[in-house]
Amino acid sequence: LPGGWGGRRGLAAGLLCGRGGVIWVLALGRGARGRRRGRRRGWVLRMYGAPPLPAAAARARHRLLEILADRAGLPRPPALYYVPSRMLNAFAVGDRNASAIGVTDGLLRTLNGRQLAGVLAHEVSHISSDDLRMMTLADTVGRLTHAIAYAGLAMLLVSGATMMVESSSARPALASLLLVSLVLLAVPTVVTLLQLALSRAREYDADVAAATLTGDPLGLADALRTLYEHEGRLWERIMVPHRGSPDQLLLRTHPTAQERIRRLRELAPIDSPAVTPPSDDHPPRGFGPVSGPVRLRVPGIWR
Repeated sequence: LPGGWGGRRGLAAGLLCGRGGVIWVLALGRGARGRRRGRRRGWVLRMYGAPPLPAAAARARHRLLEILADRAGLPRPPALYYVPSRMLNAFAVGDRNASAIGVTDGLLRTLNGRQLAGVLAHEVSHISSDDLRMMTLADTVGRLTHAIAYAGLAMLLVSGATMMVESSSARPALASLLLVSLVLLAVPTVVTLLQLALSRAREYDADVAAATLTGDPLGLADALRTLYEHEGRLWERIMVPHRGSPDQLLLRTHPTAQERIRRLRELAPIDSPAVTPPSDDHPPRGFGPVSGPVRLRVPGIWR
């Protein structure tokens, strides 16, 4: 198999679909990769209507991102984009060679310089560790597994119905089909749980890497505490009503804020020199406060 990203896709296809699956997945993947080359990161930012954050509007923040990217060994710093939303959030898109970080208006207006340094370092860590590609690969494998499992289940149902019509003494065969059907029903759930576990593990690793980049684990811990106080409790009441459930963590894409904060506090102190947080804690110049929710757009169609 060819090396790199295409090789990993082909390996996943070979395990799930056989030799024919390798050919189809690699061919389709190469075509899709060619179509999105040059706009790999753009469609997510266009969906949120996020414009670039000019260096003149936030010089200290851009300088901080340059320092973090240099410490992380990135060939160039990620581009910084402004997301017009009151939510407190940040996300990374792209890969090591062409990446961007989107920060919301609410994040820029709420966090101080030390907290923002921790959040940006966390996103830079995702980029430098190629977490975006890893999670894309996991999502591809998950989708293939779901499709194959459900297709196999449909074929088994048709086969079982045909056997019942053609023969009345097919009970042993029907029992075997039932067992295989139960396995096919369980496989997508197991794969989804493994994807969620991988996502949580990468979040922990990104926290540790961010603390190393900034030399200040308590800054990121304080940022997580602020994010939790502003957003976490409301969303957890809505999305996870049974907060006391012992297996609640299995259905999370991110670990709990309390656990992440605890682990970061245990890291202090870090030997690496601390970065200087941005001194301009005020909102970016030229960007007024957001009065309503972000309006999603169809990428490439609506501006």
